[in-house]
Amino acid sequence: MTVTVLRGGTLIDGTGAAPVRDAAVVVRDGRIEVVGSAGSGAWPKDADVIDVSGRTILPGLIDCHDHMALHGYDLAGRWGLSEPGSTRHLRTARAIQQTLSRGYTAVRDAGGLDAGFRLAVEEGLIRGPRLLTAVTIISPIGGIGDRVSPSGHECVVPHDPSLPDGVARGVEDVRNVVRTMVRAGADVIKCATTGGASSRKGHGPKDAAFTLEEMRALVDESHALGRKVMCHALGGRGLRIALEAGVDSIEHGCYVDEDSELIPMMAEKGIVLVPTLLVYDYHRESKAPHVRERARALQAHHMASIAKAMAAGVKVVAGTDAGGHGHPANARELPLLVAAGLTSMQALQAATGWAAECLGLEADLGTLQKGKHADVIVVDGDPLADLGVLTDETRIRLVMKDGVVEVRR
Repeated sequence: MTVTVLRGGTLIDGTGAAPVRDAAVVVRDGRIEVVGSAGSGAWPKDADVIDVSGRTILPGLIDCHDHMALHGYDLAGRWGLSEPGSTRHLRTARAIQQTLSRGYTAVRDAGGLDAGFRLAVEEGLIRGPRLLTAVTIISPIGGIGDRVSPSGHECVVPHDPSLPDGVARGVEDVRNVVRTMVRAGADVIKCATTGGASSRKGHGPKDAAFTLEEMRALVDESHALGRKVMCHALGGRGLRIALEAGVDSIEHGCYVDEDSELIPMMAEKGIVLVPTLLVYDYHRESKAPHVRERARALQAHHMASIAKAMAAGVKVVAGTDAGGHGHPANARELPLLVAAGLTSMQALQAATGWAAECLGLEADLGTLQKGKHADVIVVDGDPLADLGVLTDETRIRLVMKDGVVEVRR
């Protein structure tokens, strides 16, 4: 029986409750046994007691939208043509390990990461956060999951069997593609009902993909198989279709503010907003004029959408859409959420308690409460005063996952 005690630090437990000074967290066999003031509890004499006085104790951080296996936006790289597969896989493994070292103990991958990486972490082959993977993005012909070059040629590289083709051709095929992703190990289904800022010309943020009938079939099949649906949707008809179909989270949602019926619909259905602000900071400086223009045009709407969603009680959670713009930069999303109107405490909840709800793992993760998995980090400084401390690797002093100290500086 292993008991570890973190004592003396300031506790921010991920629930939104006020910080607790001189706190203690007692971990037994990978689970949290006691959370409270350092003087209120007792622990075995042979416990491993770690003094964290002057530091802050937090739940392990969660990124709800990452692309761990993507390492740039160039087509050759995205199609796996620029380097041997072995090199690419090792690059991905390094990114996974670095992400854990920055205090992220859970990541939901939104496409491109095969289920083998989750198994590698679970089996201890590599160190990394808990991984939930969507495997491949599902879209119709012409959607963001359709591998077509700017010249109109389809990518001729055979699909990796671990990353099946995500193009669905009609209502019945949507169900088949969902089943194929689940067979390939998908923990969540990722789809797209619009283009995006970085999509090809002619398929932008308000250009729709999928019909309502197709999306209803996709959501129905996913839920029947016990999978949540995360949907890339920025604006226009495609955004409304995603909400009417009942997806579980809207990824990006930049133009939610333009239709007064959408936010009430999200609140009523409990649909989460994952705004991914960091990626648009990157796109606003893109070398591609059409990407740069789209990202700049949506900024004011994006900020307004977040503020209105929060005011209506819609959960807003942290996700970076990292991959194309580098790893690991996950915590840089949190100051951007504050700039969009969240308090520092709400931004922390967006990356802890609320994020765990988005993943459907709130019973075990996201907050430091008795009985939950001991995913805990200790940081130098006060994140409520300066969220920037979470972006500095040297200030992430301890990372614990399932009660095991993975990183100790």
